[in-house]
Amino acid sequence: MAKKNAEKAENNEKAEVKNLVTIEEAGVCRKKVTVEVPQESVKAMLGEQFKELKEEALVPGFRKGRAPVRLLEKKFGKEVSEQVKLKLLAQASEAALKDNNIESLGDPDIDFEKVELPENGPMKFSFEVEVRPEFELPAIEGIEINKPKFEVTDAKIDEEVVALQKRAGIWTPQEGGSVEAGDQVIAAVEIKAEDEAEPTKLDNETVTVGKNGFVGGVAVPELEELMAGAKQGDEKAATVDVPATFYNEKYRGKKVDVKIAVKDIKRQIPAQLNEDFFTKFGLSSEAELKDRIREMLADRNEQQAQDAMRDQVYKYLNESTAFELPAAIVGDQSAQILKREYINLLMRGVPKEQVEEHVQELRAGSEERAKEQLKTFFIMDKIASKLGIEVSEEEINGHIARIAAQRGRRPEKMREEMVRDGSLAQFSMQVREEKCVSKLLETAKINDVEPAKLEEKKKPAKKAKKEEAEGEEAPKKNSKKKKSEE
Repeated sequence: MAKKNAEKAENNEKAEVKNLVTIEEAGVCRKKVTVEVPQESVKAMLGEQFKELKEEALVPGFRKGRAPVRLLEKKFGKEVSEQVKLKLLAQASEAALKDNNIESLGDPDIDFEKVELPENGPMKFSFEVEVRPEFELPAIEGIEINKPKFEVTDAKIDEEVVALQKRAGIWTPQEGGSVEAGDQVIAAVEIKAEDEAEPTKLDNETVTVGKNGFVGGVAVPELEELMAGAKQGDEKAATVDVPATFYNEKYRGKKVDVKIAVKDIKRQIPAQLNEDFFTKFGLSSEAELKDRIREMLADRNEQQAQDAMRDQVYKYLNESTAFELPAAIVGDQSAQILKREYINLLMRGVPKEQVEEHVQELRAGSEERAKEQLKTFFIMDKIASKLGIEVSEEEINGHIARIAAQRGRRPEKMREEMVRDGSLAQFSMQVREEKCVSKLLETAKINDVEPAKLEEKKKPAKKAKKEEAEGEEAPKKNSKKKKSEE
């Protein structure tokens, strides 16, 4: 009994030995933590390590578990001391942050080589960590928001009907006719760059006549004007200054001569509003078609209004909240943005030399975007904590399913890809952010205004952008679009 009490007292004494921790400010969103691990803790852990080693070590001349500790200290002392040092550093740094309620961003910046495990006395070390910015949220209830009132007019419905008729129309040859805007021209094309001896010839090339169109892969400005009135047998020519950023290296930054010999002209004749047309889209009459279009436009308008309102929430929060950001985190985020932009420019065909010339400009832009994104993240994260907003697996899967349906893909495959490329965590944060904005809109003071009176607002860079169907297809029977479930 006395032995047990002695052991208990010894354990209590050990438990009372605590590290000495000092916290200092070390810059914007940065703290310096100095830790002193008492000699008792160092010796206790060394003893534990050698005890474990004694039970497992195989030393010549001794049975397993029988080698003297002094011999083990001589033979393995350096390795054990290094293990103890690393273990103490990990435990002590973690405890220092936890006990002092320091929410660090990233791992402690510890120079392990400079820390020594002394034979006598405490082990001392210090490190710096970046921490979350400290700030107060503005009032998040009763935010004043303007909701634009978009109307569905008969004129807009008629425009949609005409556009649908055109999309469902048939391309018809125009014998003896002349080229008009929107026509397709079947032509013999010749393209010759200024440094080429012979032109590239393309027979039966289809050229769609628009304000700016492509002829044999070369962008021709004002193509509509060039081709206007042309007939079968006519030839048209133009010299194009191809931009230095053009995707095709063959023509990039050069003068290119383009010749177009018209062979045939096709025009898209709008489909008639008849029984065949309605049956094709699962409808029975023009009235039903217009009803479906009205519903589609109403849903689209509501989504537009919701987007405008959400933009105002972001704008209010960003303009009403001021705080400095952790430099290293901004740097990391900026580097990621810069890398993406750099790769995108190269993939678009911009020469590496030109990209390098503008790298400083790109870096400045990426830093500003990084700051906007991070500021929004910290604000929304604090709002989520304050309101107790979390995102369930079911919600994440539901959002993935909706996006997959819009893209014609299988939800499980899309989720697997997001897990592989590491974007699922970011996606879940976006979903949580959307829930936060929706919650703020529930308590907002909303004023209905005319769209013209609603000042154009810039979207913050961090705002998650939903991919949604834009109603390009005819509204199917019994297929109303779901309203946003924000």
